[in-house]
Amino acid sequence: MFKYKFVEYRKIAYIISLTILLIGAISFLTLGLNVGIDFTGGTRLHFKIGQEFTVDEVRELLTPFDLQGSQVQKAGDLLGGEDREVILITPSLSGEKRNEVIAAFQTHWPHIASTDMSIENVGPTIGEELRQRAFWALLIAILGVIIYITIRFEFKFAIAAIAALVHDALIVLTFFSLLQIEINSPFIAAILTIIGYSINDTIVIFDRIRENLKGRRKADFAELINRSITQTLIRSINTSATTLVVLLSLFFLGGVTIQPFIIALLIGVVTGTYSSIFIASQVWLSWKEFRERRNAIRTT
Repeated sequence: MFKYKFVEYRKIAYIISLTILLIGAISFLTLGLNVGIDFTGGTRLHFKIGQEFTVDEVRELLTPFDLQGSQVQKAGDLLGGEDREVILITPSLSGEKRNEVIAAFQTHWPHIASTDMSIENVGPTIGEELRQRAFWALLIAILGVIIYITIRFEFKFAIAAIAALVHDALIVLTFFSLLQIEINSPFIAAILTIIGYSINDTIVIFDRIRENLKGRRKADFAELINRSITQTLIRSINTSATTLVVLLSLFFLGGVTIQPFIIALLIGVVTGTYSSIFIASQVWLSWKEFRERRNAIRTT
């Protein structure tokens, strides 16, 4: 079987990943993250206007209500199609003020019916609770991965897998920061899904590495990594390709409300496949080579 020389591109892969993560760090410091009301508290109003309009037109409509700092987003922005819906994210509004805003929209666009709008209100206390739950969910998932891989393989494999998972999560956050896509509760679900998807791909490669290690008195680890990845490559590509087809269908046909969730999964599937090949296995190899060199120095 022909073996691709993945190990030869290890340094290039490291440089690419570090460059993206550096861009992400700069973006976090300058642009920050567009954290949604799920975590900050506030009110989200979604109106299906059904005709062309401008953001300035909506902002002018909101001027009498003193809603400084509110976000106005055309629902078609992510698709690049017709913009006939608008999403408003404002500080928490009382029931009376929400009704006044709705009345203003229905006065300006009389055809807007009650079925053409949705309202979501999240208090600051609930937002803080959601942040804590999200943190614990991610922590428990990572600890579970470490324990599982350590028991099934070895601790070195576990650390390499976690390095790949952290890499994937930070890449997704980088794109969300650069594009200023809203981060909400479904985003946390997307990150947990990406962790599960990525670790599955990584486990398949690790399992093949372990099988190829059996019965070898002296292993050429670079050659072993190349062989193991080559043996699982077609499976990884087929799995990722079919998953991407489904996600792209959902992105274009599933509606604006699930687009941030789908975008996170799209990025995660691509980076998860990439990290399994060029991060997880290569980190394990780098660690193994370091230990071999250190042992050789001790014996001389």
